Amino acid sequence: MRKIILLIFLLLLLLFPKASFASEFFETDAHVSYFIQNTGRTNVRFETSLTNKTGESYASSYTLFVGFKNLENVAASDSTGPAPVNLETSDRGSEIKVTFNDRVVGQGNRLNFTISFDTFEVAQSQGRIWEVNVPGLENINDFEGFTASVIVPENLGRPVYIKPEIKRVATSSSTTTVFTKSELGSSGISMAYGDYQVYKFNLRYHLENTNLFPVKTEIALPPTTNYQDVSIDDIFPRPSNVVIDTDGNWLAKYTLKPRGKLEINVLGNAKINLMPRSSNESSEDLNKYLAPTKHWQADSSDIRKLAKELGTPEKIYDYVLDNLTYDFERVRKGQVRLGALKTLKNPDSAVCLEFSDLFIALARAAGIPAREVNGFAYTENSTERPLSLIKDILHAWPEYYDKDKKTWTMIDPTWGNTTNGVDYFKTLDFDHFAFVIRGVDSEYPIPAGGYKFEGNESVKDVEVSLSRLYKTTEKNISISSNFSNSYIAGFPIEGKVTIENRGGEIFKGGILNASGRLLKNRSYTVDSIPPFGKSEVKVVFTKTPFLTNSSEEVRIILGEKTDSAQFKISPIFLNLFIILGGIFIGALSIIIFFTTKKLRSIYLRGQGK
Repeated sequence: MRKIILLIFLLLLLLFPKASFASEFFETDAHVSYFIQNTGRTNVRFETSLTNKTGESYASSYTLFVGFKNLENVAASDSTGPAPVNLETSDRGSEIKVTFNDRVVGQGNRLNFTISFDTFEVAQSQGRIWEVNVPGLENINDFEGFTASVIVPENLGRPVYIKPEIKRVATSSSTTTVFTKSELGSSGISMAYGDYQVYKFNLRYHLENTNLFPVKTEIALPPTTNYQDVSIDDIFPRPSNVVIDTDGNWLAKYTLKPRGKLEINVLGNAKINLMPRSSNESSEDLNKYLAPTKHWQADSSDIRKLAKELGTPEKIYDYVLDNLTYDFERVRKGQVRLGALKTLKNPDSAVCLEFSDLFIALARAAGIPAREVNGFAYTENSTERPLSLIKDILHAWPEYYDKDKKTWTMIDPTWGNTTNGVDYFKTLDFDHFAFVIRGVDSEYPIPAGGYKFEGNESVKDVEVSLSRLYKTTEKNISISSNFSNSYIAGFPIEGKVTIENRGGEIFKGGILNASGRLLKNRSYTVDSIPPFGKSEVKVVFTKTPFLTNSSEEVRIILGEKTDSAQFKISPIFLNLFIILGGIFIGALSIIIFFTTKKLRSIYLRGQGK
């Protein structure tokens, strides 16, 4: 399959400048076809039929507005042949006015005409996925009949998702998908062809310690989740450790010097999948995603009352989508986050955080575990699919735990709202790349792009680009045992094994096996370790009699990696003799040293005389 991404952003807003086009005078039927070529060129054909309902009015022209500035081969025709076309372009798009050769005069008479054009703004090829997005028609009810067809080259195969869901997909020399008026409603069209998407990233973090003493801190790296796989090529400088927190975030640990600054660079790539992997969660683990927080006031009486009425994730999603209004002005001004309760009371001024906050609070109040995802969302149309999280223009969206499917499910009510109803509930897309997950804390961790030096807030620290190849690094796990050379018989004996992940991908854990005569346990569970992270396992031995005097060996095995250690166990009196002997020898050495030094000094003074 050819590895490209095709993005189609189409806005067809039909303008009826004359009263003769009102629905009480004319019946309008239309079919729109989008012929997509492998080159990225799309031919759009708008075939329309006007039927005179009264005979009291007539149509002499028709105006079509499309949201593209660069149109080629604009043409129109009616029943008598080519019709004159006037094209005007503005910042909003292009207006095509057709003057008919014939007029629709007389009740029941019909005029058929076609408007067509080519554009490269509809189709843009990048990455390894073909994605088709056609926002909904605002005035679809003005049409008596309306259908839309998307025709793509046969080599693309069948779409991996179609929004809205339909049953008619016919294959000939190309693959055609047809949508009816009832299926579309006010919803747009979103389709994708391919297997997965790949993003390369270059992230910069700026840390500063204003204190007079060293401080420990951490940064959040993009993690592997149930939707994405992440491979880290390099982190410079390297952290002291990388750990996984309760929400699954990868936190890289650093120590900052007094009054010190540190700039960190993280390079890697991510593979984004359409469908989530299963993630079994215990009831205890899920309960923490029901608790109220600063921005998710799930214990508010207003939130709880509404949550009880809605009850399900889909109804909560629909409520948020239908009742909030996206405020582009707030994005430009960068105003403070409202939180769920204020958003509920002020629904006309929301950005992506407010859409997410309200969904999460309502879901938690309804007993549905939910949390927030912050990250990068790929968009070529900031009006239809806006970004509004921080200066580096990231995005926020919620996810809820589906107990039937046993997985976390990401949704995007913000884009569902701004695309005029494209479904971002049943299936998401390949365009959402998670940087952090916030579940326990509604404000932490901070995603990449949020670590700035004071005064440099406008510096761009997030660079993400599409790629055709997901590059993985070689698996590199090391184990090292740490045991004392000797132990005292009759006392607890233990050591530790350090497992270090020196590769760029997550080590998904395993069983560490140990062999030795006195081992208390012979197998230990090793949890997942993120790239450049390490973990320790404590190895405990059975208690020995006080008179034990032996040499022991322990062998450690983790997958293909092995290590071993030898040590002695001896009675305390032998160890005491050794200790006292060491003290005696040490004291004797000191006495000899000072005596020799004194005698040498006396000798030198004698020579001086």
